[in-house]
Amino acid sequence: MPFSFDAGFPTTRLRRLRQHPLVRRFSQTVTLSPDKWILPLFVKDGAESVPIASMPGHRQLTLTDFRTEVKELKDAGVGGIMIFGIPNAKDAVGSGAMNEEGIVPRAVKTAKDAVGDDLLVVTDICFCEYTDHGHCGILKERGGRWEVDNDETLEIVAFQALVHARAGADMVAPSGMIDGMIGAIRKALDENDYTDLPIMSYAAKYASAFYGPFRDAAESAPKFGDRRGYQMDPAADPAQALREVALDLREGADMIMVKPALPYLDILSQVKQTFPGVPLAAYHVSGEFSMIKAAAAAGWIDEKRIVLESLNSIARAGAPIILTYFAKEAAAWL
Repeated sequence: MPFSFDAGFPTTRLRRLRQHPLVRRFSQTVTLSPDKWILPLFVKDGAESVPIASMPGHRQLTLTDFRTEVKELKDAGVGGIMIFGIPNAKDAVGSGAMNEEGIVPRAVKTAKDAVGDDLLVVTDICFCEYTDHGHCGILKERGGRWEVDNDETLEIVAFQALVHARAGADMVAPSGMIDGMIGAIRKALDENDYTDLPIMSYAAKYASAFYGPFRDAAESAPKFGDRRGYQMDPAADPAQALREVALDLREGADMIMVKPALPYLDILSQVKQTFPGVPLAAYHVSGEFSMIKAAAAAGWIDEKRIVLESLNSIARAGAPIILTYFAKEAAAWL
């Protein structure tokens, strides 16, 4: 513990640091920086963008509307986007994720054509949006039940990352919680002359109930079972998250993410303290977004103040890099 030099009341009055708004500003140590925020976007083929009912203000975007959105984000000062693709067809092995002319590669090229290097273009690496069963890889039957075959999935995850790299992505972000995925992707990228392409790992991704609206948006809900067999247990010892982070860093991850954000601020803080110097991101997920929107629509809360307080808490816990569906709105408020 640091040495306490407070003389005590009435000599010490901490309200002196709070009374004047300028003094409050000079006393702040947490800074919200929209240029370190990433807005997740959903892209699909089609003639019209489709509103996402459970996520007010967000849509499944056509490439035309996606181009417009990307330009507006650049002008708003938001730092980056995360692209999630919604294919026209799905199959058991998620073939659409490995298509060089698939929706995500075309979205990457569209973004680069629209804003060049003025916006970080990150792509999600996973198969749940592309498989007809909604799970994150290749399924195999074992003991009368179906489960994701971890090791067989590694090859297709690595190929998907290569597809995104060839399209021009600035960073890839594997989210499937497949053991060994970072090493497999790093090896594939390095062997194909993408040694400079960074990997943001969803290293500590929990099997959370806060993902519901996202699964509507990405059309990725599992057709049976759930993802608790590979995503982290919310009741697990926090040290398990630290093991996940350590393993991913050893395999070649360049940036670490914790997901969701607000329910796991303790994990964020522990990761920050345990791995100083490693860039740390947090995903302020769809359920967090939708609950705030619903409560604000009912008149129960002040949306702007709640959002900025939430983002401050994430940054204070140690993650200045924030993926949030509020990125565009909050950038305007700041």
